[in-house]
Amino acid sequence: MLSIIIATHDSERALVPTLAALVPGAMTGLVSDVVVADGGSRDDTETVAEHAGCNFMVVEGPLALRLNRAAAVARTRWLLFLRPGTVLDPTWTGDAQRFVERSSNMGTAAVFRRGAPARAGLRDALALLAATLGRRPSPEQGLLIAKPLYTGLGGHSQSAGDPETDLLRRIGRRRRVMLPTMAYSTGSGDT
Repeated sequence: MLSIIIATHDSERALVPTLAALVPGAMTGLVSDVVVADGGSRDDTETVAEHAGCNFMVVEGPLALRLNRAAAVARTRWLLFLRPGTVLDPTWTGDAQRFVERSSNMGTAAVFRRGAPARAGLRDALALLAATLGRRPSPEQGLLIAKPLYTGLGGHSQSAGDPETDLLRRIGRRRRVMLPTMAYSTGSGDT
């Protein structure tokens, strides 16, 4: 039902917890494929991705190009964009499946709630508070979107300074749902 898309660059350490959190989705059949679009890593990102059974592709160029190419090869109608280092709570599978199964959601996208790690500092707590008070979601919260909506929006813009944040902005508040599952950021994946 879902294709997971992760853009990487020297993301070996950040990728491991992200992929581990996807195992329940793979076991239930919710995750059809995981596409890792790499920008030429010099660490063991490729080894990590291949051991996890991901479709690993090297795409030289900016982040937007990598994300668009990965979306083009994804096998399903639903795409879940995650950053390396983003870890979803185990409840993500049920929330994502319910969202995807509602055919009325084809024109809507979803993000996960921003969660602070167990050992969160003041900066994490302030970011969580800002997200709770209605600040625009960030790429660390993931993005679940139907492929036709993604394509209709033009995908990730190569002219945007931050293509992931730009796409969330273009989706807009009216076409975006917040899923109950928490998404935690374990650190930079250097995408």
